[in-house]
Formats: sequence, C-alpha cells, structure tokens
Amino acid sequence: MLSTAHWGRFLLLGLLALLPLGCSDQVSDFVPPSVFIEGQGSGAGSEGTASGDAAAVARPSIRDEISLASWNIQVFGRSKIAKPEVMETIVDVIRRFDVIAIQEVRSSDQSVISRFLSMINEDGYRYGVVVGPRIGRTVSKEQYLFLYDTSRIEVIDGSVYTVPDPRDRLHREPLVASFRVIGALSGNPWTFTLVNIHTDPDEVDTEVDALYDVVRLVRQTDSEDDVILMGDLNADPHELGELADLPNLMWTVTSQPTNTRKTETYDNILFSGTSTREFTGAAGVLDLEYEYALTRDQALDVSDHLPVWATFAPVETPEQIAVR
Repeated sequence: MLSTAHWGRFLLLGLLALLPLGCSDQVSDFVPPSVFIEGQGSGAGSEGTASGDAAAVARPSIRDEISLASWNIQVFGRSKIAKPEVMETIVDVIRRFDVIAIQEVRSSDQSVISRFLSMINEDGYRYGVVVGPRIGRTVSKEQYLFLYDTSRIEVIDGSVYTVPDPRDRLHREPLVASFRVIGALSGNPWTFTLVNIHTDPDEVDTEVDALYDVVRLVRQTDSEDDVILMGDLNADPHELGELADLPNLMWTVTSQPTNTRKTETYDNILFSGTSTREFTGAAGVLDLEYEYALTRDQALDVSDHLPVWATFAPVETPEQIAVR
C-alpha cells in the first residue's frame, strides 16, 4: 500500500530555524516526496551467521543485535531490476540487515520501487520502505530509500523529512527518518534517527562541510541523541572537513575500501561515540566477490560500491560506552 508519510518538520540548512511542513494522508498511484510503503510479506527476516572478521566479510547476526547498513546500488532502475542474477544478489544483501539506507535510485518509473520491494518480500519476508523525493540539480535525479524489516523495526510517525537546502550547498539533500526497535525482550526499545546522504564527487569539500550543519540541526530538532549519518560520502575519514569537528564523531569504516574495485573508502556510517552507546563495536564492509563467489565484472554489474554495516544493541544502553 502506498501512503504519504507525515512530514512533521523540516530543517533550514545552516540556520537554527524550525518551520512547519504539514502532512497529507492522500493515497496516490505515484510515489510522492517522502513516502512510506508497507511491506506485504508474512514471515520473519533472515538470520545471518558470522564468517571471517568484522573488518572484512562478516555477516552480522540479527538475533540479539540490530544491524544497520548503507549501500549505493549504482544507477538503480528498470535496466538493473530486469537482470535476474544481479537482483538475486541485491535482494539477498538487503535481507541481511534490519535497516539499510540505499542511494542512487535513478529511475523515473516509480513502479520500480514497488517491484523492488515485492522481490525482497518474496518467501515471506516483511520489509517496508521509506522513499525520498526525486532530487538533484540536473535532469539525472536520484532518490534515497530506507528499507527495513517490519518484524523488528517500525518507523516513528511524523519523523520522515527531506532536509531543505536554501543555500544550495548539497546536490542531493539528505533524507531523514527515525525508527524504533520492536519486540525487544527487556529494557527500553532503542530509537534512532538515520540521515541518508550521497554527496556529489565534484563538490565533496563543500558538501561534507554542509553535513556538519545537517547533523547538528537534526539532533537539535528531533531531540534524539542517536543520530546516525550514513551513505556515500565520496570522502574517506581523513577528508571529512568540518564534519569531523562534530564532538566525539566515530566512523565505522577506516582504512577498508568500500568501492568494488577496492581502491577507495567512500561509504561510511558515522555517529557520536558518547551518545550512541548502543554501538556494539562490530562493523565492516560486505565483500560481494568473496561472499557471493562473483568475478570482479559480475560484482561491478551489481554495483560499483560495497555495502557497509554496523550492529547496535536493541535496547537503550545509557551506562555503556561505545567501543571503537
């Protein structure tokens, strides 16, 4: 079912201003800006088992932990979704994680997203999706997605919005959504806010500096201490500019390559090490060639980026300190 999400609020990038955005309950045949599509499956998500070390190709368990991931799936649209071998790998990767932030959905045909979700939910899986608007300065627009296992995670009502950028510092304004763990056995279920970003490779310095303001304002506006920035930054941890000035900033990928050609560290998951104490210390990059026995060319058909992931405790853990 397609239904618009309650937008609630939006941020004015670079200014401490808070303006009402309003909401809509209109059902549409098209995917409007920032929508939320319920998964239609009826079974539980898959459960992974670890293999190798966390810095390489470990598959995180989701029995006692919440697994978050980010992946640029490279020009995703009608051409890619029509390739069965490619989609088999993409769908399996999605099912490994409780929530995964997706970048670079390019198709103007919005039915591609519904078809994608249907593929994921075959065999009884129950994933939902938060869909951002088509954005970008050129005719080549992109969309952000958050895919999440509805048997373990729920979207907090009124939490979904796109960060406006009146100074035009970002090519693709981040998509923000807040989530809550469901079915936690004890304690307060963990709530967290994710910020999905794909910076422009030609203006990385300007855009990572702008992300300093984005993260700071999301924290202040949403009153959530666990704000996690994830996506394709097109910058390694030593090239984060003003973003690195955020207090106690941690990143889960350091010297590991995150592109399929194994030459660059572009993708990451970042958060405050003092605020997000739920981080277990387990994180890594999923090597598609190793994990799925693919050749380099086959892996590049899937994407020129690799998924990055990290795991977190399912309940609020105020007395623990994040390990890096």
